[in-house]
Amino acid sequence: MTDQELIAAARSAALKAYAPYSGFSVGCAIESVDGDVVTGANMENACYRLGICAEQSALTAAQHAFGLDKVARIFVAGGDGSGDELTGAQTVTPCGGCRQAILEAAQLSERDVEIICSNGEGSVQERHRISMLIPHGFGPANLADAG
Repeated sequence: MTDQELIAAARSAALKAYAPYSGFSVGCAIESVDGDVVTGANMENACYRLGICAEQSALTAAQHAFGLDKVARIFVAGGDGSGDELTGAQTVTPCGGCRQAILEAAQLSERDVEIICSNGEGSVQERHRISMLIPHGFGPANLADAG
């Protein structure tokens, strides 16, 4: 799929978010090395800390569909999902917890996973590598000396 198709998939996923408290919908599309695609959206909870991010939702779907070691690219979009289309001018990047989860997939795959971040409207994108978003991250590779 093209970048624009995957951004559209992330934007569409955001419209399925459950975000009654923040009103901020986030969608994520993950492409595997074989071209398979899964999506996820954020799901809030009245007990705020029990909510999950779109990236975590999509990473779980990726693990079930093709395995975290096959994650190639991740697309994220967020904004106001209360209408028929996702809107919003600000580019959305993964939070710190999601960066850590993406690092896990990157270290499992031995690939510096690319993350394409979009605004809600899909008109602006930023390209990052997980190594740029979480430099000096701690993941599975750091446990090599564990007993």
